[in-house]
Amino acid sequence: MVKICCIGAGYVGGPTMAVIALKCPSIEVVVVDIWEPRIAAWNSDQLPIYEPGLYEVVKECRGRNLFFSKDVEKHVAEADIVFVSVNTPTKTQGLGAGKAADLTYWESAARTIADVSKSDKIVVEKSTVPVKTAEAIEKILTHNSKGIKFQILSNPEFLAEGTAIGDLFKPDRVLIGGRETPEGQKAIQALKDVYAHWVPEDRILTTNLWSAELSKLAANAFLAQRISSVNAMSALCEATGADVAEVSYAVGKDTRIGPKFLNASVGFGGSCFQKDILNLVYICECNGLPEVAEYWKQVIKINDYQKSRFVNRVVSSMFNTVSQKKIAILGFAFKKDTGDTRETPAIDVCQGLLGDKALLSIYDPQVQKEHIQRDLIMKKFDWDHPLHLQPKSASAAVEQVTVTSDAYEATKEAHGVCILTEWDEFKTLDYKKIYDNMQKPAFVFDGRNVVNADKLREIGFIVYSIGKPLDAWLKDMPAVA
Repeated sequence: MVKICCIGAGYVGGPTMAVIALKCPSIEVVVVDIWEPRIAAWNSDQLPIYEPGLYEVVKECRGRNLFFSKDVEKHVAEADIVFVSVNTPTKTQGLGAGKAADLTYWESAARTIADVSKSDKIVVEKSTVPVKTAEAIEKILTHNSKGIKFQILSNPEFLAEGTAIGDLFKPDRVLIGGRETPEGQKAIQALKDVYAHWVPEDRILTTNLWSAELSKLAANAFLAQRISSVNAMSALCEATGADVAEVSYAVGKDTRIGPKFLNASVGFGGSCFQKDILNLVYICECNGLPEVAEYWKQVIKINDYQKSRFVNRVVSSMFNTVSQKKIAILGFAFKKDTGDTRETPAIDVCQGLLGDKALLSIYDPQVQKEHIQRDLIMKKFDWDHPLHLQPKSASAAVEQVTVTSDAYEATKEAHGVCILTEWDEFKTLDYKKIYDNMQKPAFVFDGRNVVNADKLREIGFIVYSIGKPLDAWLKDMPAVA
C-alpha cells in the first residue's frame, strides 16, 4: 500500500489530500500539522475551512484511508510520498522584505523530513514557492540524508477557492515537474500514477522542476493581470459613459481572449495573487530584469488604485465626509463561497473608511466576528495598502466596527451600503425594506456589480456600480478626491 503524508493542513493540503483519498481507496493518506486546534477541527464535524462539497468528501474517507494527525514525525517516517503544503508568506524584514517569499516553514519541513526518514522518499512541493526552491530543499535533504535518497518534485496547485473540490475532481491540468534523470523520471511516474486514478492522462503534464515552479507564479500573474486590465477599463468607462460589462462581453467574445476573469470589481484578493506577483517581481530583480519587474508591479498598482478609487467615490458622494456616518459593509470574504479573507479588498476599503471616521456595520455569511475584527487591526506590510488607506490605531478601529448576523441589521439606519463580496444572497435581498430603514439620501456602492442598479434607482437609492454609467448625482463628484 502506497502511503502519502502531507505536511500542512490548510486550504491546499486538506482538500487536496481528501480528494486523493476519495479517488485512491488503496492509498493511505495522512495530513499532519503541528497546530493541534486545526487537526482537532479536521477530525470534527466543523472543518477549519469552508469549501462547498469538502465536508462530504472528508466524511466519506476519514477513518478509512484519510487521517488527520499532529504526529508529524511518525507519519513522515512511514510515508513513501511526502507533500509539503506549508505557508510561504512574504518576508516582512531583512533581504527582500515586502517582496520575497519567506521559506522558514519550508526549510523547517525539509529538515524534519531529513531527520526522521529511514527510507527513500519522494518529496513534493505543493505550496507556491519561488523558482529554484527545489534546489535549496534538495541541498538541505542531501546534506542531512544519512545515505537516504530523496527525489524532489514540483506539483503546484491550481485551485480556485469556492470551487476547489470541483477543480480537484476535474482539473484543467495537473502539472508535475522533476529532475531529468532516470531517478527523477521514476519519481514523476510514481506521482503520475496517483493522479491517473481519476485524471485523464492527457491532462497530466510533466516538465522540468523550474518550469513547474515558474508556471504557478506565471498563471497567477496572468489571472491577476486580466482583473487589473478590466479594472483599469472600468475607470475609463465611468469617465466616458461606457458600460464595462458591455465592453467586457464584447472583448471576451474574441476567442483569443475568452470571457473569464473579465468582471470589473473593487479589486482582487486571496492569498496568492499579490504574494505571487511580488515574488515574481523579486525574482526578476534578482536576475537583472528590472523592466520585467516594473511591468508586473503595475498589476498590483492598479489593484491598489481600484480600492482607493472606490473609497474616494464613497466619501466624495456623501458630501465629502463619512465621519460618524453608519456605512453597511455587505461581504468581507475576498470572493463568494469561501470564508477566506486573506488580502480581501474589504480590508483596505474598510480601513480607508475608518480613516475618515466612518462607523462600519459588517455582515458576511461565512466570516466570523472575531476574524473580521482581527483582520482590521492586524499589522500588514507597508505595500499592502496605499498610503491614504493606512490603518488607524487598533482600539479606534475596533470601536468603530460592529459585526452583524444578517444584512438587514447591518443596513438599518445606515447612510450607505457597500457590497464588497458577490454572495448570491445579496442579489435577492428586499432592497425596498432596506431603503425604508436607511437614512436619506440612501446610497448603494456596488463593488461587485451584483445588483440591478435601475431597479434600485426606482426604489430611491443613489447607486454607484463599478465601470457603469454614473448616476446623475455622482457626475459632479470627483472620481478621485
